[in-house]
Amino acid sequence: MQFLLAFILAAPLIGAAAALLPAPPGLKGKSPEQAVLRHGVTVTAVILAAAIALTLGFGHDTPARFQATTDISWIQALNVRIHLGIDGISLPLLLMTALLFFLCALYSYYKLPQGPSPKAFVALLLVLEAGTLATFAVLDLLLFFLAFEMVLIPMYFLIARWGGAQRQAAAWKFILFTLLGSVVMLLGLLLIGLKSGTFDMVALASDNGRELTHTTQILAVLAIGIGLAVKTPMWPLHSWLPDAHTAAPTVGSVLLAGVLLKMGTYGFVRILLPITPGGMQTFAPYLGAFAAIGIVYGSLACLALARKGNKGDLKRLIAYSSVGHMGFVLLGIATMTPTGVNGALFANIAHGLITGLLFFLVGALKDRYGTADLDTLAGATGAALYGRAPRLGAFLAFAAVASLGLPGLAGFWGEMLALFGAFDPAEGLSRPAFLTYMAIGGLGTLLTAGYLLIVVRRVCMGDPKAKSAAPAALPDIQHYEFAAWTPLVALTVLAGLWPAVLLGLTDPAVQKLLAGGNS
Repeated sequence: MQFLLAFILAAPLIGAAAALLPAPPGLKGKSPEQAVLRHGVTVTAVILAAAIALTLGFGHDTPARFQATTDISWIQALNVRIHLGIDGISLPLLLMTALLFFLCALYSYYKLPQGPSPKAFVALLLVLEAGTLATFAVLDLLLFFLAFEMVLIPMYFLIARWGGAQRQAAAWKFILFTLLGSVVMLLGLLLIGLKSGTFDMVALASDNGRELTHTTQILAVLAIGIGLAVKTPMWPLHSWLPDAHTAAPTVGSVLLAGVLLKMGTYGFVRILLPITPGGMQTFAPYLGAFAAIGIVYGSLACLALARKGNKGDLKRLIAYSSVGHMGFVLLGIATMTPTGVNGALFANIAHGLITGLLFFLVGALKDRYGTADLDTLAGATGAALYGRAPRLGAFLAFAAVASLGLPGLAGFWGEMLALFGAFDPAEGLSRPAFLTYMAIGGLGTLLTAGYLLIVVRRVCMGDPKAKSAAPAALPDIQHYEFAAWTPLVALTVLAGLWPAVLLGLTDPAVQKLLAGGNS
């Protein structure tokens, strides 16, 4: 188990270095470009297989205990250790990350975005995977920061070099926002480490903030919370997200929504809740307020983009929907209850699966129509995907109803549990305030259903014989698209029908985390 986890974290970096080397003569295939893309698929497939093996070997009877642990002294003067391990909170995120990177590598093998060398594309993709996987597996505050920052440069170049229109401006906005947030976050992490005498997350969580004064906890939550909120992204620190999603290539958008946003919310759960509970209790009502505003704001922005005549970009609409969905995650965390935090973790996974699928589908629509502009797609009578490309239309309708939280699909449970958590928040928090947030969140679910059904009506319905932006014989789902999208559909259904698969892992770990390391 130790070897598997270390291998999962090291393999992407080794694969990235190998991707830059010349391909052996017998493995070139039709071209060196094809060889390096095949290399990317192979490396991510091996990492996914190792993650599945790690999941099968995980002690499901004791998900609250850290497993596959490695603890080696690294920088003795600062008491920084290479401390790795997974529990029921981090394992689902690790597995979903490995899956999404494999699906993106597979998709890119057949549909590589326009840009420079494929070697650089594959190498950046693998470095990005190394950083995201490490974020969910490290148990030292400084290692967490290094992993958290490791993803910024690869994502910047994926947007700036392989993106679409306005990619340079979007990439700069992404890097500046996240870097500024990270600088503030580093100060908070250093404050905790220096005041407590250790950067070990397990020891700090077990101590439950007893070694930190209330003032220190408040300062730490403020500093670390800003950095995490930018990556989440929380309203009003979200403005980099729509531009980055709109400009990014399809796989960049999938990974940004499916993986990178989860790093921020994971930091709230793994660091702030157990290590600075007093500071979190002080800021929880404000976090809940920002979350509730974000839910409604994201939905209203999507409604405006979906309205006829507004020239709304469908990728931008899905990006704004992420602001709303991640608002439910933050609301669940703000309740500081097992119900709310479990809902937040469930919503994290559901959002990664469903929004990843949505960005894949929007990318496919853009490839076929040459645009993601909703008015152009819909035309005068609707794009009529049901008639022109029925399987593509069915996938889009499925992803939309999953995203709006239809019972029986993954999107339902996380949002419902977050609202239940707000109904009865932790002791010491204002119940009237959280009941207000719950009511606002409930309104957000109605608005979410409204804009997603408008998108389905405008894009999927209509007269297939009418003139529109695409010919009547629109290419339906290709074999590689079907291979990349079907696992996300299957997992969305599985998590919706059998939520205990995920909650059985997260709940014991959450109970221990909120109890200060005591089961």
